[in-house]
Formats: sequence, C-alpha cells, structure tokens
Amino acid sequence: MAGTATLFVFCGKMAAGKTTLSIAIAEREQAVRLVQDDWLARLHPGEILDVADYIRCSRRLNEAMQPLICALLARGIPVVLDFPGNTKSQRAWFRRLIDASGASHELHFIDAPDDVCKRQLRARSAGLPTGTPWTTDAEFDAITVLFEPPAPDEGFNVVRHAR
Repeated sequence: MAGTATLFVFCGKMAAGKTTLSIAIAEREQAVRLVQDDWLARLHPGEILDVADYIRCSRRLNEAMQPLICALLARGIPVVLDFPGNTKSQRAWFRRLIDASGASHELHFIDAPDDVCKRQLRARSAGLPTGTPWTTDAEFDAITVLFEPPAPDEGFNVVRHAR
C-alpha cells in the first residue's frame, strides 16, 4: 500500500476562480478531482431549489464521499476536492477528512474582491444559452455575506492566492 497523499481543498467567494485552480492542481498533481456540483446534479436533479435543499443534499453527499476520499488518500492517490470551503462549518468537513485519513493537505484560499468576482460571474453568464439561470449581483451579495475566510485556529496549511 502506498503512503498517504495530499488533499487539496479550496476557499473563496463565488466566481473567485476555485474551479479553474482545482483543474490546474489536479493536472499538475495527477490527482483525482471530485466536483460537488457534478455529484449533486446527478444525484439530486431538480431537487435543489433553495439553500436548505443545498445544505441537506450536500451534507448527505459529504457523508457518502468520506470513505472513498480517505481510501484514495490512504493508497497514495492525491485528491482535489472542488467542494466549497467558504464557511467554518464547510471547512470542518475538510478537517474531518484530514484527521480521519492522516493526509497532508493544502487549503487554497483565493482572496478576490467582490467586484472581480461579479465581473467573472457576468463573463461566465454571457455565454450561457438563452433561458439558462445565472447568478445575479443581488444573489452574489446574499451568498457572499455568509463567506468566512480561513482563520489560524482552524489549523489548515493555507496557500493564499490574491486576485
């Protein structure tokens, strides 16, 4: 059995660039990349209509994924989790994964101001087909108020990316 690998996790406001960075790290590290949005879309199509639905479904997904993630890490396979770590409670799950697996880790914090994120959201939405829902500035503001940057007492190896 190989040694424990690295778990790569992410923190940053919506549209800060977390997914783009997760793709680059997964390629560089030849890691397994797990994407929460993809899993939720497949497991709960049309079911996530509000924040409460998201919280319920994402908690179930996290519980189901934990044994797989720990097994990959124990076998020496690096894992990139494209799951949000934007609140202390979301990052607490990352901490449980790290503690359960004994993996090394990097928490990539993309520190981007609101105007950069909103500009990125608008650019991303411009190419969507007509009728496709997108995140408005008001929705961004409502979600961003919940954002909590990582704190030293959480015990993560933080890699900060300023935008």
